[in-house]
Amino acid sequence: MTAFEIRTGVHAFRDDALGEHDAVGLADAIRRGEVGAAEAARDAAERVRAVDARLRAVEVHSSPPASGGAPGGGVFAGVPTFVKDNTDYRGLPTGHGSSAFRPRPARNHAPFARQFLSTGVTVLGKTRLPEFGFSPTTEYEGAEPVRNPWHTGYSAGGSSGGSAALVAAGAVPLAHANDGGGSIRIPAACCGLVGLKPTRGRVVANAQSRMLPLDIVADGVVSRSVRDAAAFLAAAEAYRPHPKLPPVGSVEGPAKRRLRIGLLPDSPNGVRTDTATRAAVLATGEALERLGHTVEPAVVAVDPRFTDDFLAYWGMLSFLIGATGRSLGADFDRRRMDPLSRGLRESYLAVWRQTPGVLRRLRSTAVAYAAAFRGFDLLLSPVLAHTTPRLGHLSPTVPYPQLIERILTYVAFTPVDNVVGTPSISLPSAHATDDGLPVGVMFAGRPGAERTLLEIAFELEADRPFRRIQDL
Repeated sequence: MTAFEIRTGVHAFRDDALGEHDAVGLADAIRRGEVGAAEAARDAAERVRAVDARLRAVEVHSSPPASGGAPGGGVFAGVPTFVKDNTDYRGLPTGHGSSAFRPRPARNHAPFARQFLSTGVTVLGKTRLPEFGFSPTTEYEGAEPVRNPWHTGYSAGGSSGGSAALVAAGAVPLAHANDGGGSIRIPAACCGLVGLKPTRGRVVANAQSRMLPLDIVADGVVSRSVRDAAAFLAAAEAYRPHPKLPPVGSVEGPAKRRLRIGLLPDSPNGVRTDTATRAAVLATGEALERLGHTVEPAVVAVDPRFTDDFLAYWGMLSFLIGATGRSLGADFDRRRMDPLSRGLRESYLAVWRQTPGVLRRLRSTAVAYAAAFRGFDLLLSPVLAHTTPRLGHLSPTVPYPQLIERILTYVAFTPVDNVVGTPSISLPSAHATDDGLPVGVMFAGRPGAERTLLEIAFELEADRPFRRIQDL
């Protein structure tokens, strides 16, 4: 099998067991006996081999099972997928995208891996991420980057760039992703996918997240359809309902209720959005009004120090990893961490005495954010302040002061939802860049508002189906 070339892009869609199915569709075909689970796993592995020489999205391969599908079934029973390589999966090494240590096979599944497996998926390996998930692009100091299947000269986003590249290219229908500052939504925007970051606590937290002074990480998936995102969340909730959040339940389409939606074309931290991204967001607002929703300007009055505080917290995470890295491997050497990680650590050491104030102000962001929702059901904004950059623009080899300025003027919208713990979703807009790359838009809601986010996503997907890479 060979990959299909599209100008400077690549995809793996073909007439095999996977066809053009999303995860729900493939699971239904397996359930009906039209496709075998083992056949689906084998064909997915072939698709991955066909595209990964170009995309470099896979960190670890796992042999397809002789017979696929979880014994107990599940909404995605028999659907082939990948786990991101910052999450333990028994028998496979967990490398965190780092060269600072030699990863060893995990003895047990991480809590989220068990939750993910409860959906019935067949895991074919692990996907690449930038070192410790710190970067919004999946690039490295001394290795090939993960490439965007729509145009291989561009970033696939980060930190779930490997997962997004495989799903967008059609190698698998959906894949694991997680998000500590935009790492589900950013690669979804770059690769034309659906990426839902759940409310804090909606999905089980891994041990590392529970130890943080402020848990900013949420796990989920990236997918090509809204119904896959909805089916995953319903299955995750069935595995472990959250006792204090409103239930999401099964969401299968738009709601009849019309919403009041606040429009945020520019970032709360003052970063202005580029022309192409702004046009995508405004066009989405116009589509929503045509569909009967009310769209009006909104204001998010976060503390002016929010960006500096988030950067300090980000640096603290790098410092903690450097200080505790021996837990990852006896040979861990923080001097081998990449320049971005080292720069974050050093920037934190310059301000570490301010940590109590940083944490206090970050926690208080919830008050300002809640005020922004007064009178609104959802907020509409860009995912990113500008369109997907070429590879190299955000490389960890760029001098740290220049690199961090570039990152902060790119990732200007997503971190607030991580700090507050609110849900948000990245959707492909109807617009594309001059090079044919996707442009994402983002909806955010109050804590527990995933159902409303999925309903609006279903409505936009039905109004103007998402662009497909195989049609180019």
